[in-house]
Amino acid sequence: MTPDSPPHGIDHSPDVFEYMLPDGYLVWAGKTAADNDRLSLKVASGNDWWFHVRGMSGSHVVLFVDGREPSRPTLESAAAIAAWHSKARDGGRVPVSATRARYITKPRGAKPGTVAIRKERVLKVRPELP
Repeated sequence: MTPDSPPHGIDHSPDVFEYMLPDGYLVWAGKTAADNDRLSLKVASGNDWWFHVRGMSGSHVVLFVDGREPSRPTLESAAAIAAWHSKARDGGRVPVSATRARYITKPRGAKPGTVAIRKERVLKVRPELP
């Protein structure tokens, strides 16, 4: 799967960084605030996992699950990608918010890339790419 053929049959694909995890999961990270919005609110399905570094700017990252249930190491790998694509890249272990995409909403009037998160889990990971 490539950004030209997005998961879930979405035609208006955002510009993303794409990664394949060793266990076969696809991960996308948005490149701009507008791409983050599209990825988080239009492309991700409700059961997909969403990640963002806590407290600073960075990419919205989506782990596409396609009906599977990812392991904790898989969630941590996706969180590490979110940490890498953030201003915390040079940090040690950094906190990353994780939740199902269905718990991401856009506040009315919020600027691109701004979302509200419910049912957040925090994973502490080192920024890295697979």
